[in-house]
Amino acid sequence: MVDTPLIDSVFVGQPQTLTDEGGTWTSSIYRNRIETPVRVDIGGLAGDKVAQSYHGGPDADICVHLVSHYQHWNVEYDMKLESGFVGENLTIDNLMEEDVCAGDIVRIGTTLAQVTQPRVPCANLARRIGRSDWVKLTIRENRTGFYMRVLEAGMIQAGNLWLLQERLNPEGTIPRLNRCMYLAFDRSYAQCVVNMSGLSEWWKAQTVEKIEQSDSHWTVTMKDE
Repeated sequence: MVDTPLIDSVFVGQPQTLTDEGGTWTSSIYRNRIETPVRVDIGGLAGDKVAQSYHGGPDADICVHLVSHYQHWNVEYDMKLESGFVGENLTIDNLMEEDVCAGDIVRIGTTLAQVTQPRVPCANLARRIGRSDWVKLTIRENRTGFYMRVLEAGMIQAGNLWLLQERLNPEGTIPRLNRCMYLAFDRSYAQCVVNMSGLSEWWKAQTVEKIEQSDSHWTVTMKDE
């Protein structure tokens, strides 16, 4: 019997000014676990706000990470990461990224949301984790997490089931999108990507640029050792 995917934990946060050995920086990556029901509206979770405008937007209302990713890092790299450590809003259990596709429409609690694109790892993640190689390591291991847009407002809380309502792009799994963008560019597959319903316009635009500039696109260095 396969366990049904569900919300392991919910996190919200506000921008904070942080200081470490690299200096002072502002981020919402240190989010707080919420045990009670949380309102989710178009735009994101109540009480949550991103620090940088490029982290938000209508295609990034909800940031999602997976318990299976944390298990991987802790076993394979002897780390001690817990849910919420990479600044996600939702941590989902009993789900693998291979089973998530761009465009998926999902009921979570009373909220209806749609998967929009893989998460793009950034320098703030590396600072939070404490590994300078974290961005490239995340790409090489193909464990990025993903974003969702809210289609219908509602309530969510830990323990709510992750219920797939509709799959628009069965060929558009999160790992396959990442693989094409960063690790092994496939021009024919990329042509399909730009027509995927529900995929964010930003990811489509980057795919078009990758098709046109496959040797010079900014993603070509993401897998470097």
